[in-house]
Amino acid sequence: MTGPMLVMAALAGALVAAGITGLVVRSTPRLAPRVRPYTIVARAGLGRSADVSSVDPVSAMGGTVGRLFGPPLQALAGRIGRFVERGSDDRLSLRLRQAGRPAMTPEQYRLRVAGQAALFAIVGAVLGAVLLRSPPIMLALALCGFLYGSTRLRGRIEKSITERRDRIRLELYTVNQLLAMHLRTGAGPVQATQRVVDRGSGVVVEELDGVLRSIRTGVSEPEAFHRAAEVTPEPGAARTYKLFAAGAERGVDLASALLALSEDLRDRRREELRKTATKRRAAMLLPTIAVLAPIMLLFIAAPLPSIIFGGK
Repeated sequence: MTGPMLVMAALAGALVAAGITGLVVRSTPRLAPRVRPYTIVARAGLGRSADVSSVDPVSAMGGTVGRLFGPPLQALAGRIGRFVERGSDDRLSLRLRQAGRPAMTPEQYRLRVAGQAALFAIVGAVLGAVLLRSPPIMLALALCGFLYGSTRLRGRIEKSITERRDRIRLELYTVNQLLAMHLRTGAGPVQATQRVVDRGSGVVVEELDGVLRSIRTGVSEPEAFHRAAEVTPEPGAARTYKLFAAGAERGVDLASALLALSEDLRDRRREELRKTATKRRAAMLLPTIAVLAPIMLLFIAAPLPSIIFGGK
């Protein structure tokens, strides 16, 4: 047996032995879940999360194999994720919330990016080694797989943000009209928002529901609407939330302002649709021109030799 095969056999034997040990010998219960409820005050005083339901990622792996190989693999995956995704945690958190994934933390995002990059790199290397049996092609396929895996999740996040932005543009005009109607009947900003949230659904309603939840937790009305304006991916929705924040602070006429904003949004949407229709009309002409133009040129050029040279 060659050297690499001996190393692989040794690693396989070690994994089998560790698995058997984990099945036979029961792991010692960790002390962190028992102590965590008594450290809430200290964690909150240091500015950290006081969530008692959080689970240590190392203890969540379970078993001897998880505790043995989990921390080094997590550290390696974290470094790969930070190398691939160099954005700050605040920027990543904002984009994840805009994509509709607020439960995913930046660290989890980086770990998933690193895992997908490693997975596709291994798949590319295996394909190059088994099918083509060429080391340069194997390295090239591994590099291609790594690049594809490192950008796959980012592409999904960007696509989700674009889809949510388009849905907000479609829903915002109707939601603003409903809010203006409730305000005209004597409801306050929060009461009108609550009525729309209770009877409606959609992305804008979800964002308004988040504003109401923030207000229930003690956040002031202007600050809650300002936060929603910073998080939303659609500038039109940000204008609506800033308008509500100004109404809560200075008591402006929200109903008239919402109606004017709705008309502005509708005019802008109409202009965007007109530009999109013009572009699609031009794109539809391209295949027709590409097919008919050569045929017309052939019909025009076919009699030219007989005209020039006098042939029959």
